[in-house]
Amino acid sequence: MELEECTPSPLQREPPVIRRLDEEVVNRIAAGEVIQRPVSAVKELIENSIDAGSTSITVVVKDGGLKLIQVSDDGHGIRYEDLPILCERHTTSKLSKYEDLQSIKSMGFRGEALASMTYVGHVTVTTITKDQLHGYRATYKDGVMGCEPKACAAVKGTQIMIENLFYNMAARKKTLQNSADDYPKIVDLICRFAIHHTSISFSCRKHGAARADVQSASKSSRLDAIRSVYGVSVAQNLLKIEVSDDPSSSSFKMDGFISNSNYIAKKIAMVLFINDRLVECGSLKRAIEIVYAATLPKASKPFIYMSIKLPPEHVDVNVHPTKREVTLLNQEIIIEKIQSAIESKLRNSNESRTFREQKVDPLDNSVSTSKAASTPPSSFGTKPQKVPVHKMVRMDSQDPAGRLDAYLQSTQSSQLQRSSCLASMRSSIKERRNSRETADLTSIQELIREIDSSCHTELLDLVGHCTYLGMADDVFALLQHNTHLYLANVVNLSKELMYQQVLRRFAHFSAIQLSVPAPLRELVMLALKEDELEPEGIEHENLKEKIAEMNTNVIKEKTEMLEEYFGIHIDPDGNLSRLPIVLDQYTPDMDRVPELILCLGNDVNWDDEKDCFQTIAAAIANFYAFHPPLLPNPSDDIPEEQIEQDLFLEAERAWSQREWSIQHVLFPSMRLFLKPPTSMATDGTFVKVASLEKLYKIFERC
Repeated sequence: MELEECTPSPLQREPPVIRRLDEEVVNRIAAGEVIQRPVSAVKELIENSIDAGSTSITVVVKDGGLKLIQVSDDGHGIRYEDLPILCERHTTSKLSKYEDLQSIKSMGFRGEALASMTYVGHVTVTTITKDQLHGYRATYKDGVMGCEPKACAAVKGTQIMIENLFYNMAARKKTLQNSADDYPKIVDLICRFAIHHTSISFSCRKHGAARADVQSASKSSRLDAIRSVYGVSVAQNLLKIEVSDDPSSSSFKMDGFISNSNYIAKKIAMVLFINDRLVECGSLKRAIEIVYAATLPKASKPFIYMSIKLPPEHVDVNVHPTKREVTLLNQEIIIEKIQSAIESKLRNSNESRTFREQKVDPLDNSVSTSKAASTPPSSFGTKPQKVPVHKMVRMDSQDPAGRLDAYLQSTQSSQLQRSSCLASMRSSIKERRNSRETADLTSIQELIREIDSSCHTELLDLVGHCTYLGMADDVFALLQHNTHLYLANVVNLSKELMYQQVLRRFAHFSAIQLSVPAPLRELVMLALKEDELEPEGIEHENLKEKIAEMNTNVIKEKTEMLEEYFGIHIDPDGNLSRLPIVLDQYTPDMDRVPELILCLGNDVNWDDEKDCFQTIAAAIANFYAFHPPLLPNPSDDIPEEQIEQDLFLEAERAWSQREWSIQHVLFPSMRLFLKPPTSMATDGTFVKVASLEKLYKIFERC
């Protein structure tokens, strides 16, 4: 059998034609390398914000970053003259010649990131510089500005918004849509930046979410930042470590934290910054894993934070498309020194393990009694002084048995539902202690200064250290401060707290999304009907129609400002769709929305900036205040047969929810944020009703 000779076809003998690719194809290929996932875009934008000298960076993400990525900062902004070339490839303010790379200190330098984003998404930039009276907004596509920048209201700094990421890369978008880890990757990225750049506050949340998933503020120490972001369980098990070359040469220095033998995790967590640049180093990571596996086998997946400082000329930052990796001069020597230092630190710390005492309230008698029984007498032979009975504070804020509601009947199911979210509630309130910076507007700063200057010091101490006992009636709560009992008007207190919070959160609101947008005109009509005492004729009805139309038009003219500064979103059709979140974990009574809209249209002085902001803040504060529910109070002995069963249950839930929110939301927030004005000392907000000290003396005489 003869084999046929296989001859190549003529097409195979011809070499393929080399073509010059279109510029659009080149740019899209390059963009796919630089912006590999949504987290790549977030990293580039955060690094730009850091380069801009920002002290506050806020990130909002929708659908893992595919629908929306919004990064806002308070940096120096972008000049109006630079906006036309902002998103062109290889336009940058970081360097001018190749030799500048030898000493580059900024995070960015290529001028590729923003350009790449415009080739794979729709980019909108809003910015304002220090000397500008207003900001500018521009849109970009394929590296080109769509039209002339439009003047707009803006707060200090820059906001960059990317929508529909990878809209023109179907395969990648489909792959990412099937992935559930993009948002966690973004959260992890921001956590890493937050513990290194301790002078910058970071915030990250999902679009429409009530609270942030990352909320850090400027901290005094690195350990405090780690505790805030990663939790106490990580921070309390860390060891400080430092390595350096000969101090005279100062060519290499490393400082950071490594976990001890008490830290147990499923995988290694390594945060590495080289010259303040977030990078990865596989060889260093493997070297550290080897040390832990040999020294602490049961804690072989450590938490590592390291900041390495080297002369800029010893670091080549231009070796990776996303700048994720760098090349170091004498890398092997540096890794060996770090490895030796970690091994030495771990061996010294492994000789003993640390056990921490749990701190308890000194007023907790059950604990103090048992401790006293086991505590040896003092070496000086002195006994602890006994507090006189009439000086004792008979209320423990941590003991539910001391509160009035412990002696009232309540359903077990409602208690379980509320206790389940109480821990997260307190955590959220503590996270809000360091609120983000307010906008750089003189009028807002003046209003906040007025709050600070009029603060009553004695009331501030009372609010900060009082204990909530229960509700005395629909409006007044019973409080204890030291040995005194007070009645406090929760409506007045909550209104003042909300007013101050609106000013402090100015232009930085999260949002409540209404399930069904509400027409402004109908809301105003509802408010006018509620104010009406008795029905009147056609003329009166026409007058209300005109008032509603006028107020609706006024509000629609101010929609941009209301959304930008106060988080109130009104769509082009005149429908209210979003409201601001003034206090985390608290939703106001939506039955009062018509009253809010009527106040915005009727009571706000739009001509004077300071007065305008003040009246809008007051209107939002009144809407958010803890007013008694509009439904009748079931505890007023109203016969159930006079109220429909469904309405009775709804009223019961509303009043019960209000009292729970007063105890677990309002008063903890007041302790952190409220600065009571001097007027509250005389307007009946606080009424002193009893002194336990005096009562005890009276009982003694009797």
